Amino acid sequence: MSNTIICPGQGAQALGMGRAWCDASAEAKATFDRADAFLGDRLGGSLSSICFDGPADTLNRTDVSQPAIYVCSIASWHGLGQPAPDCTAGLSLGEYTAMHLAGVFSFEDGLHLVAERGRLMQAAAEANDGSMLAVMGLDVEQARELCDETIAALGGGVLVPANLNAPGQIVLSGDSVACAKANELCGAHGHRATPLTVAGAFHSAHMQSAADGLAETLAETAMQSPTCGVWSNVTATPHESCVDSIRQRLVEQLTSPVRWSDQCAAMVEAGHTSCTELAPGKVLRGLMRRINRDAKVTSHDEPDPTHAS
Repeated sequence: MSNTIICPGQGAQALGMGRAWCDASAEAKATFDRADAFLGDRLGGSLSSICFDGPADTLNRTDVSQPAIYVCSIASWHGLGQPAPDCTAGLSLGEYTAMHLAGVFSFEDGLHLVAERGRLMQAAAEANDGSMLAVMGLDVEQARELCDETIAALGGGVLVPANLNAPGQIVLSGDSVACAKANELCGAHGHRATPLTVAGAFHSAHMQSAADGLAETLAETAMQSPTCGVWSNVTATPHESCVDSIRQRLVEQLTSPVRWSDQCAAMVEAGHTSCTELAPGKVLRGLMRRINRDAKVTSHDEPDPTHAS
């Protein structure tokens, strides 16, 4: 059976995440200890204390939640004590966790990358008036048409499909005024839409400055070819073994749609029908139910007593 690991992205964070893993597993606790030692007070406090005790406003910041989720996911992986994966994938930020598990970069190098990624995305969000809007019941082409209709009504601007999460669940990203207009048009057309509470317009042109900065950090990061298949959000296919290609796809990811629905469908088609979802949360299991009900996802937000070490 395929040992397929899927890794959550930003939005999966929750106060207390990782605490049960640290209580149950010495390996998981060691992962948080390494992160605390590496980051120091860079986040305004130790990463473990923010994960366990908050405050929530701090944990939910883009520059904090990204390293926090990366560490929590890897802590749960070590706590599970599973053999090396033969396939990994992650939703947006989670792709970095997937890369580390596939041996592309070290734990500390990955932590530096996601901390920088979060910082750069937070800065880009603060520099642009952007937002995101979840729309239900539309396919990709209909979502693109809604974006075009919105931009035409406003006489210009930025609005694009950003997260293709599951069939009928797409998130648009762009100017705040465009998201508000798209929400209005959804109501007029009888479509359901929900404005999201986010720092900015992720996976859109608003993130270009973050992509430029991340390219510099990635160029300085030591990388190796993956030891197993790692699926790309940008292409919805496995990454090439060439590290320069991996760097380029990770840069493109910041301004490109996250094709999670497409890549999961392709993964299942390729035989990856049983997946382990790392902490925190159970978001990916819910999305997979909508993508392909024949796939089984086992979530590990908290440890099973049989996995304690």
